[in-house]
Amino acid sequence: MKPWRVIAWMCAAHVTSMAGFSTYATLLPRLQDEWGLNNSQAGFISGAFFAGYMAAVPLLTSLTDRVDARRVYLVSSAVAAAALAGMALFANGLLSASLLQLCAGAGIAGTYMPGLRALTDNVPATGAQSRAVSFYTAVFGLGTSLSILLSGWIADTMGFRWAFGLGAIGPLAAGLMVALGLPPRKPTPLHGTRMLDFRPVLNSREVRPYIFGYAVHCWELFGSRSWLVAFIVFAQDLRIAEGAAPAAWSAVAIAAIANLFGPAASIGGNELAMRHGRERLIWMAMLASGALTCTLGFAAALPPYALVGLVIMHMGLVMGDSSALTAGLVTRIDERIRGAAMAVHSMLGFGAGFFAPLVFGAVLDLAGGNSSPFAWGLAFMSLGAGAIAMAWAIRLRAAPGTPP
Repeated sequence: MKPWRVIAWMCAAHVTSMAGFSTYATLLPRLQDEWGLNNSQAGFISGAFFAGYMAAVPLLTSLTDRVDARRVYLVSSAVAAAALAGMALFANGLLSASLLQLCAGAGIAGTYMPGLRALTDNVPATGAQSRAVSFYTAVFGLGTSLSILLSGWIADTMGFRWAFGLGAIGPLAAGLMVALGLPPRKPTPLHGTRMLDFRPVLNSREVRPYIFGYAVHCWELFGSRSWLVAFIVFAQDLRIAEGAAPAAWSAVAIAAIANLFGPAASIGGNELAMRHGRERLIWMAMLASGALTCTLGFAAALPPYALVGLVIMHMGLVMGDSSALTAGLVTRIDERIRGAAMAVHSMLGFGAGFFAPLVFGAVLDLAGGNSSPFAWGLAFMSLGAGAIAMAWAIRLRAAPGTPP
């Protein structure tokens, strides 16, 4: 199969696998009411997904250095589908939803980075490989947007349990696409390395900035995504309380549209990185996104279209360094330990994704609750401050200059 066809096929599978990825975050306000959850508990359920991801990704992604990535993908997609079906049938509160979200995260752990490994194994190590990484990671945002739209629409028309249940079809279909659409491949591990031995990766000064930068990126991205719909609902309710007419667009639609700008920003960021320097692009994007994130929560009282524009700009800037970070790692690490490198990269990134929604919810509760504009401002600042700090660190100590 030609490289562009492999890229298109894997991107389609990736988007399909994410059908239920944003279902909980999209339905968070109504599930809080349905299950009587406070903000910290709602954030804990969001974080449970990333905890499952973080626990499973070291094993499943490292395994692709020794086992065909297609096999890992197929089994993991079945786990993700089963967890979503469980949310539809059994979830009724904090404990059950947290356990099922934990399993869903573990399933996605075996599809996201193992899927990227399967893609890069089938694309030549040229500029095409960097672009393959860019497109694959960028369509994460497309998958997120479609998940938000589908989840919101299905929940409105059929109920929240159907949103989870129908979302389970996506991972199953994606697993079949990867299993049937890619040729088998037997990887050759680096001699002398062992499973879950990440020292060769962590000892590489060249890739460490990308790994830690990705963790900060995920802190900002997933913390924001987990609470974005709830924030927009708050902003709309705030204007109604002041006598304004109800918003023309739903919070779910606004969040989905904002996420649609992410893929273009991510791909464009990687193209700029290839032309003008990867580290330079990353620290500039982090500084800009961090500064905007720190102000977003204080902007709830803005006129509707101004707030929508700010939310779109926020998601675009947050995604601006996503592909540049992952492509930098993939193209600069030894192919024989690429799975281990992706495991560390993703483990730290989604580990940050676990803590970010929880910290956000805790800050929101401690600062006055989700009816306080000041509390929302501080909660978003807890996300943006990390990006600003990381931008400064990368600026002071960039990775050695090598061709992008």
